[in-house]
Amino acid sequence: MQRNTALIVLSFFSIYVIWGSTYLLNKIAVTELPPFMLASIRFTTAGCLIFLIAKLMGLSLAITKKQLINTAIAGFLFLTFGNGVVVWALKYVDSGFAALEISAQPLVVLILMKILQGKKIQPMSIIGVILGIVGIYLLVSQKQVINKEGSIIGMVMIFACMVSWAYGSLFVGKADLPSNFFINTGYQMVMGGMMLFTASMVFGEEWSAPNTWSNDVLWSMVLLILFGSIVAFTAFNYLLRIVSPEKVATSTYVNPIIALLLGWYFLDELITTQSIIAAIILLTGVYFINTKKKFIIFNRFRK
Repeated sequence: MQRNTALIVLSFFSIYVIWGSTYLLNKIAVTELPPFMLASIRFTTAGCLIFLIAKLMGLSLAITKKQLINTAIAGFLFLTFGNGVVVWALKYVDSGFAALEISAQPLVVLILMKILQGKKIQPMSIIGVILGIVGIYLLVSQKQVINKEGSIIGMVMIFACMVSWAYGSLFVGKADLPSNFFINTGYQMVMGGMMLFTASMVFGEEWSAPNTWSNDVLWSMVLLILFGSIVAFTAFNYLLRIVSPEKVATSTYVNPIIALLLGWYFLDELITTQSIIAAIILLTGVYFINTKKKFIIFNRFRK
């Protein structure tokens, strides 16, 4: 597939900055809305809008049975479990904390690539893994975090979501999916949203109409649907087919910084000294894992 430098740069911007802001938006929305309902509305609406835009653009929505199954699997790994459970966990942990914990995702991707694909872990990456483990320990061992009701189960579930996203990244890189990234995203959104609706019904969540939501929640949902879902997730799927999964996972360099600052500014979330130290160590570990490959990306951009 032909590489478009400008499109790659814009796609990385989307998964770096836009996704960094979704932690704040989800945190605002989940204060009023049940988590699986929230995520179901977000992704189902976004998927339907994608299909509508695609039809207006004259794009075909045709899909094979195998591709439909694969989009359902990807939708579950990324959205139903990978995102829906993170939204649920935000009821118990700060948005900045969740982003920091998820910043360890490149470590999980690396380990899964070793286990599932037999990829050799380089010495620099081993250092990165060690630093990542230290950073995560410093992050989750804070009394301010542990003493919060439900925080431990929230942290555990976020880690499970990281594994789901990491495996999904490897799966999408090789799976038979619709060749058009926009259509691919639409199917994943709709399939993931339908499964989230099922989860919401199973857990007995009480649904409410948008006219009963506060303005903050309404605006959060609009931004989550248009930018956090349609724009950023399409960019994510595009990058997974153009560059390697560990390169895509480098979005975790920027996401936690954006999330921490926005959570601090808008929600008065506490940024402790230990969190800052943990973030520095953790992100340094991620840097060690990807530093050599990162320079390759930038060199290609200059060509």
